[in-house]
Amino acid sequence: MSLAPRLNRSSGLAALKELLGPRNFLGSLSAMRRELGYIFSPTLPGFSPVVLSGPEASHYALVEGRAHLQWRNDSDPVTGVLRHGLLVEDGASHDDLRRAVMPALHRQQVAASIDCMWARTNQVLDGWRPGEIYDMLVEMRRVALLILVDALFHADFTPHLDRLVPAILAVLRFISPGPWLLGFPHRKVDQALAELDAYLYGLIAARRANPNGDDDVLSRLIRSGMDDDLIRDQMLTLFIAGHDTSTALLAWSLYLIGCNPEVAARLRTEAEALPVDRAPTPGEVEALVYFGQVVNETLRIYPPIHVGNRLATGNLQVGGVDVPNGARVMVSIYATHHDEAHWSDAERFDPGRFAPGEKHQPYAYLPFGGGPRNCLGANFAQVESKVVLARMLQRFDLTLTKKRVHLHMGATLEPRPGVFMRVNPR
Repeated sequence: MSLAPRLNRSSGLAALKELLGPRNFLGSLSAMRRELGYIFSPTLPGFSPVVLSGPEASHYALVEGRAHLQWRNDSDPVTGVLRHGLLVEDGASHDDLRRAVMPALHRQQVAASIDCMWARTNQVLDGWRPGEIYDMLVEMRRVALLILVDALFHADFTPHLDRLVPAILAVLRFISPGPWLLGFPHRKVDQALAELDAYLYGLIAARRANPNGDDDVLSRLIRSGMDDDLIRDQMLTLFIAGHDTSTALLAWSLYLIGCNPEVAARLRTEAEALPVDRAPTPGEVEALVYFGQVVNETLRIYPPIHVGNRLATGNLQVGGVDVPNGARVMVSIYATHHDEAHWSDAERFDPGRFAPGEKHQPYAYLPFGGGPRNCLGANFAQVESKVVLARMLQRFDLTLTKKRVHLHMGATLEPRPGVFMRVNPR
């Protein structure tokens, strides 16, 4: 890789307008990558990150040079919200927290959660009225929250769903990219965070009072010896990050299924092989091969975590490019996934890219990150998405009523204004 020139000021101002407005800033990043190379720095007023993309630069950030790229940035809103959650910790602290949480997301534990995924999906679908139009971004958030709290904390979120969703959305807006990147004051989110904290601390207190020997995340965190504050930080990390990524993945999957009738027909055929009166077994979920291809291609085109933020902890050289100490380094997963050098006709939705036997260059596909800090919930998300989507297609015909959506850079990459589908029982 060669040193890429910096953008001129006019290009930087154009990018700034897109960052703060409804246009596709991610598309601009991809265009900058094509023009300037895999490592570049857009010059914006008050904001000049170093952007890395492509397999080599991504490998450096996630593996080779990860010790020199810090996750924690005390000036970012997400650190204020998650405090000492494992996503914003580095070094030994992160490793200890990861070891405490990892067993509860092991493949066997995920397999044991399939019944919960199926039941919670049915719970939401049972409330749908024939012929009505629903925003799948909203509905999949309901599904994802009910599943996550049940599977990871062994609690029923139903009584709290309508009350706490506004607080969840307020926190997500708070940590999303926005004017704070340019040094403007953060929004206030104290009341919303207090509502979520009250709920989580309540779960912790109830479990301490009545330990049940479960192997869910909450019980494991308590048995690890952490105090309530540190347990809260891990729970909120999983609660916010875990459900929001699943929400985006499911909503985008439904959008792409709705845009591609031939894909929907093939998925329906696969779903009809499943039993209708019980949850699928782990083997039956694993056999949903085409569902897996659709989910993986959705993650390529619309990765929920579209960028990884780091801080350079020294003067670095990445692919021949000097990165100064203290620079904000952004690993653009979106630009990497849309790179024509590694993905032919990259903007086209093609689940065949992930057919059995297909190979891809390492670190060209990063929906769950990579290296030692890859996403702990990767297997959970892939199993969950197959169970939820298959059950939906078993029970309903879904018709997309609005095909025009745009990318919204929230805490995750979302379809806006939403994914509106008419539902009719099968």
